[in-house]
Amino acid sequence: MLHKLSLPIAAALLFAGCASLDAPLATTAPEPVAEITWPGAVSSADFRATAAGEEILAKGGSATDAAIAVMLALTVVEPQSSGIGGGGFLVRADSDSGEINTYDGRETAPAAATPTRFLDESGEYLPRESRVTSGLSVGVPGNLALAAYAHASHGRLPWADLFQPAIRLARDGFVMNRRLNDSLSSSKGRADKTDEARAIFFGPDGAPLPVGSLVKIPELAQSLADYAERGVEAFYQSDATSLAAYVADETPQDGKMSADDVRSYEAKERPAVCAPYRSYRICGMGPPSSGGIAVAQMLGQLERFDLTALGPDSITFWHLFLESQRLAYADRELYTGDSDFVEVPVAGLVDAAYLAERSALIDPAKALEEATPGTPPGAPANLADGNEPPENGTTHFSVVDAEGNAVSYTSTVEGAFGSGLFYRGFYLNNELTDFSLNPKVGGKLVANRVEGRKRPRSSMAPTIVFDADGEVVLVIGAAGGPTIPVQVARSIIGVVDFNLSAKDAVGLPLIMAFGSTVVIEEDSVLTEKQGALEALGHSNIRSFGPPLKANALLRTPDGWEVAMDPRIDPMLATD
Repeated sequence: MLHKLSLPIAAALLFAGCASLDAPLATTAPEPVAEITWPGAVSSADFRATAAGEEILAKGGSATDAAIAVMLALTVVEPQSSGIGGGGFLVRADSDSGEINTYDGRETAPAAATPTRFLDESGEYLPRESRVTSGLSVGVPGNLALAAYAHASHGRLPWADLFQPAIRLARDGFVMNRRLNDSLSSSKGRADKTDEARAIFFGPDGAPLPVGSLVKIPELAQSLADYAERGVEAFYQSDATSLAAYVADETPQDGKMSADDVRSYEAKERPAVCAPYRSYRICGMGPPSSGGIAVAQMLGQLERFDLTALGPDSITFWHLFLESQRLAYADRELYTGDSDFVEVPVAGLVDAAYLAERSALIDPAKALEEATPGTPPGAPANLADGNEPPENGTTHFSVVDAEGNAVSYTSTVEGAFGSGLFYRGFYLNNELTDFSLNPKVGGKLVANRVEGRKRPRSSMAPTIVFDADGEVVLVIGAAGGPTIPVQVARSIIGVVDFNLSAKDAVGLPLIMAFGSTVVIEEDSVLTEKQGALEALGHSNIRSFGPPLKANALLRTPDGWEVAMDPRIDPMLATD
């Protein structure tokens, strides 16, 4: 749909001289009475967070301001996926200069963390519960530092204004939707790990509050008010001792978090990863995220094929897409990690000649027997492949302001409800489980091994697409662990090659290669194509219900089309 706002909210924000920030924020979906075109656009995974971003735009805020407000509101209404207890990556495009800025708010390991953090004395993996739902998994949160860094460069409104929608949601309450209720039910032992979280989200019988319940989080409202008034120093300085002590008390072995780990945390600006695709330029996040590289590699390897002629119903297209994934992820496992600690050959991995060489390995008639890493220009030697257990507690939101500045922001606590540890009204991440569990394989070091103050590798892929004239045409990202780059690349192909709307592009089915295993989205049109894929050599095929969640903004002649993954939309219902 083109981005419209229903008259009740629009009138409150625009016709009353911009609404007072003390006014209650809507807790149920507004009834459509009339529609007006909105100056700018917001797409997020929850309409309450979208409304928070729209409110900031209506007050004259920038895309960066609005994106921060969305992140803070999602801390309240989508605690299973993201928040100020986690981290994220932000990609921004300037409408005047075309400049790209990318900001890294990824969590960091404690300084005392060692490469064997997740192994027992005999070198075996610790039990999953010990690894995930304990202080072992908690990195120093980066979202507030990221927000402050980006706001200092690109914000227009006062810092405290950006917090007001989230404060109201936490203080006055929000309605429990089906998605949060289902997530609470499926995350028992994690979401209800602490007495404090149980008192908020669960009833006396131990079951999650019913759909339609009003949820209030007064402690979070107070925390947000504190950070709004006193700035990020209230979190990274004043809270440093209590936060570190809480996490350390929950850490059974290895290096514990210290107050100095919290105080010394820094968000960083990183070089963007940009690459051409057809007549477009695709820009995303570089290390410690692997997302921008993986998206660029998949698209670059597919550019020699006429995907438009094949179309989304072609089994050949889906086969080619799988093969491109396999090659990109083979490189990902070997080469990518935190570039402050390991040499990541970013330029070589997206080099046009290298991608053409990799593309030549793709045979439209049969699958590769094995997809192995290549040797891009500048590749370091003596590295071993490493991987990490997948988790799915992430969210994405896209924002464009009235001037056309664009922000693509992916935020996460890693798994659903992160570590389950609950601090000052919000969940703390389990992001350190994104490190490879084994520091060495075959006597060679793994690039993504645990090290003190290091940031774990990520799959997050906030992306901005420019047309041949340098105009932003697509602002996109996704949630879903290692499926994120695949979702983003697939959606870009949907828009660029298949001429689909943003909604139809993000709604394309998911097919993904995990080594020699292929997973197909259950109950999708691809389930009917399993036999054809097997005939092409994809023998180990499984179907699953992936936790997909993409959000996008697409420029059209009539305005910005706002798109949410159609799989998630029904889960936001409160009846």
